[in-house]
Amino acid sequence: MSSIASPERTPLALRFLRARRGWQLLLALLVGMVCFLAFSPRPPDPLSTGWDKLNHGAAFAALTMTALLAFPRPHRALWVVLLGLLAFGGLIEVVQGLVPNRSSEWADLLADALGIVAGTIVTWPLMSAAYPRR
Repeated sequence: MSSIASPERTPLALRFLRARRGWQLLLALLVGMVCFLAFSPRPPDPLSTGWDKLNHGAAFAALTMTALLAFPRPHRALWVVLLGLLAFGGLIEVVQGLVPNRSSEWADLLADALGIVAGTIVTWPLMSAAYPRR
């Protein structure tokens, strides 16, 4: 017998967490939104927290939480997801150095990394509940 219950017996919360297509769609939308905000010479002010580093941390926490739930077997994909997001943050900083009115900063990449850690800490219990290890 499988450790994952049949769909009609699975609690709604677990079905929500296991809805990978929805998480993948949300991840694509978030990546697009982050790219728009990161690569715009003047991003809209209403979408800012008022502190650039908090913007980075919050964006990468949301990306991490979504990415970890978007892929099958998230425990196995953990390091790929985390390193991929950190590389994405690095790419953003390189491109921002080329965008007028934007700058590239190591502190932004550190804020991205802290957001990735925060997103992982928040999502880990959800992943463990949705996908118990066998």
